[in-house]
Amino acid sequence: MHRLLYPLRTYLLVSGRLGEEVNVMAVDWVTIVSIKPFIITTAIAPTRYTYGLIKKYGEFVIAVPSLDLIRDVWIVGSEHGPEKLKKTQLKLKPANKVKTPIIENALANLECKVIGEHPYGDHSLFVSEVVAYHYKEEAFKENEPVLTAGFLAHVAWNKFTTFRSEIYTPE
Repeated sequence: MHRLLYPLRTYLLVSGRLGEEVNVMAVDWVTIVSIKPFIITTAIAPTRYTYGLIKKYGEFVIAVPSLDLIRDVWIVGSEHGPEKLKKTQLKLKPANKVKTPIIENALANLECKVIGEHPYGDHSLFVSEVVAYHYKEEAFKENEPVLTAGFLAHVAWNKFTTFRSEIYTPE
């Protein structure tokens, strides 16, 4: 059962083109593959509208939402198709290196170019190089996340949590 691995950080995946066809979906399955170069993966079901946009354009953006965006995270994670964006407060704006927009009111955005796709079971794993990134300085200090910034983690279908400011180090 995949839920044994939860809670997982929750992200927003933006695909498509601003002013044309754009979609945002909530994703939990994002992981780092390499630091140099900075490569990440995410798993998307081929039945999703987002999958088709990633295949068409070969790029996407991973945005890091905060607790302030929980309503929007729920909408884009539980509803389908681009019409759902009209119900959100997400502010899309042009990115620097890709043509997919970033989410201005997210804590961070990673602009990604697809370098590989591998189908496994009911999902495809997109391997992507991060070609640019943006972040709010108040959410990341001295190269570490500020836990009180409200980073989201997905617990169950409609349940989320944030991180506390307690830090533990092994002795």
